[in-house]
Amino acid sequence: MSSVAVLTQESFNEHRSGLLPEQVKSAVAGPSGAEDEDSLPTYKDAFPPLPEKPLPEGVQETGNAWTTKIKPLKSSVITQVFHVPLEERKYKDMNQFGEGDQAKVCLDIMHKTGAHLELSMAKDQGLSIMVSGKHDAVMKARKEIVSRLQTQASATVAIPKEHHRFVIGKSGEKLQELELKTATKIQIPRPEDPSNLIKISGTKEGLEKAKHEILLISAEQDKRAVERMNIEKVYHPFITGAYNKLVGEWMQETGARINVPPPSVNKTEIVITGEKEQVALAMAKIKKIYEEKKKNATTIAVEVKKSQHKYVIGPKGNTLQEILDRTGVSVEIPPLDSSSETVILRGEPDRLGQALTEVYAKANSYTVSSVSAPSWLHRFIIGKKGQNLAKITQQMPKVHIEFTEGEDKITLEGPTKDVQIVQGQIEAVVTDLVSRMDYTEISVDPKFHRHLIGKGGANINRIKEQHKVSVRIPPDNEKSNLIRIEGDPQGVQEAKKELLELASRMENERTKDMIIEQRFHRAIIGQKGEKIKEIRDKFPEVIINFPDPTQKSDIVQLRGPRTEVEKCTKFMQKMVAEMVENSFSVSVPIFKQFHKNIIGKGGANIKKIREETNTKIDLPAENSNSEMIVITGKKANCEAAKNRILAIQKELANITEVEVSIPSKLHNSLIGSKGRFVRSIMEECGELTTPT
Repeated sequence: MSSVAVLTQESFNEHRSGLLPEQVKSAVAGPSGAEDEDSLPTYKDAFPPLPEKPLPEGVQETGNAWTTKIKPLKSSVITQVFHVPLEERKYKDMNQFGEGDQAKVCLDIMHKTGAHLELSMAKDQGLSIMVSGKHDAVMKARKEIVSRLQTQASATVAIPKEHHRFVIGKSGEKLQELELKTATKIQIPRPEDPSNLIKISGTKEGLEKAKHEILLISAEQDKRAVERMNIEKVYHPFITGAYNKLVGEWMQETGARINVPPPSVNKTEIVITGEKEQVALAMAKIKKIYEEKKKNATTIAVEVKKSQHKYVIGPKGNTLQEILDRTGVSVEIPPLDSSSETVILRGEPDRLGQALTEVYAKANSYTVSSVSAPSWLHRFIIGKKGQNLAKITQQMPKVHIEFTEGEDKITLEGPTKDVQIVQGQIEAVVTDLVSRMDYTEISVDPKFHRHLIGKGGANINRIKEQHKVSVRIPPDNEKSNLIRIEGDPQGVQEAKKELLELASRMENERTKDMIIEQRFHRAIIGQKGEKIKEIRDKFPEVIINFPDPTQKSDIVQLRGPRTEVEKCTKFMQKMVAEMVENSFSVSVPIFKQFHKNIIGKGGANIKKIREETNTKIDLPAENSNSEMIVITGKKANCEAAKNRILAIQKELANITEVEVSIPSKLHNSLIGSKGRFVRSIMEECGELTTPT
């Protein structure tokens, strides 16, 4: 029985990012024989996972979460679970007063693709996303998840220019299929562009898949010799070698291109391309290693605590690579989601002992410790965006620091000496914070919480910034009255006082609707809002809201402290009453030829009448046929202005005034419907006055 070492998704990504270009030769080289770091086969490429139970002969291993096909729930529904490690998450910051960005994106993806998504947070702060739906919907959702929730990497792969059209396929179908299959974005140079480089962007795992598929397409079109070798996947790491050095050396030595599928691609086929002699030489080398390992490699299984597996893997997967490089023995670690504690070592019998010693040494070289710290201090120890904690972790990157919500302790894991140093540093920080920080809790009715927060968090952010405190207002679904304030003792007390005053003011707040005819709204507001500004300055604690003019509403809303609202109401009622009183109007018919005399030289006459009677007098335009002059103001003032204007007309014309006695019962008939008859007489003959 044989097996191969495998890393978890997290440690696989860490390992890839830690390789130095000069340490590794690419397993997939372009025509120039060299590629960037992203094109290097990964540790996970070299160490695919082994099932916990032996698989029947002829049954292939299952791919990872991105490629596994789950049995259909029904005839056309599938479910896939994707994991986005913490280091690859786009959105890591949590905002207390905002919804999670991840949840918003997932909701949008569901609307866009028709797939159903369920989002959960793993213990390692990675995201687990379960996607269900029809196959096409799930594939589209996966591509959206990769592009919108994971940080993106990029790589290039060089293939002959004439092979590009085969990657694109008829009407671009092949390219679309490849992008969906690998959850990547693939950019192919335009035909007129001489470049042979194809650019790929996506997750690191997706890049490897896409590059492998593109190289396979190119190999099929290569006019040179192409050979395929079916070799059990468990022997692939021995062919690539530690740090992928072996396969890189072979490609340089033979001149052939050797394409070993990454573990995320569930294939056993190794493709060799090149001149006939080059291919034959490369095949011979691969076959030799394969037969040697199949014949001589043996395995031993040991039990190592699950919590110690990460120490065997090492930072960025380095420990496993070192063991393989020094001893030629591969070490298989069960996946994170497996409960198995069995670690399998495979290699030459005389090297297994040394490898086992190294495995145990690494497993026991780390320690777990804890620091007592009140849970409310955790956020201050971590600092804004983790700045405080980063100062410690940058010096001791091998120490893992864990904060658990609600627990008054901090857990440390890492090399014993490093843990001791970090523990001392954190204890000093805790002692300092305890000596100069305080917290308090206040009770405020939840219905006022959103007002304390303010629009876009304006109120609460101002209080936090001004008093240098942290304020936790419980979300609506908790239905809790308690608001927690943490920070400098003086700042805590000042923030507490301000929040309680705001809450008290809200409890005393009143909303009142005033009925004011809409025709007066513009007059109350004034030109450029000058009049309403005066009112608001007079009653600064009262919020005055006018309805939109298009609503045709008479309701003006006042909101503020009860006593201030009452004062403002009385003030505005008085203002409206004056407007009503001053809104009386009368129309006076004056012969058109006398209008200029009514106005007077430079407007002197009309100005004098306006000022002395305190009225508004409007004359028709000069080019208008109307003779009516409209006077607006208090009734008595309007009558006075009217008499003065008529007096001017009398002086200017030979007008006779005659009083006619008509029985009062005939007055209505004389006036006519809506004054129509009396108006026609006035237009034809002049002023006609009836007793009131």
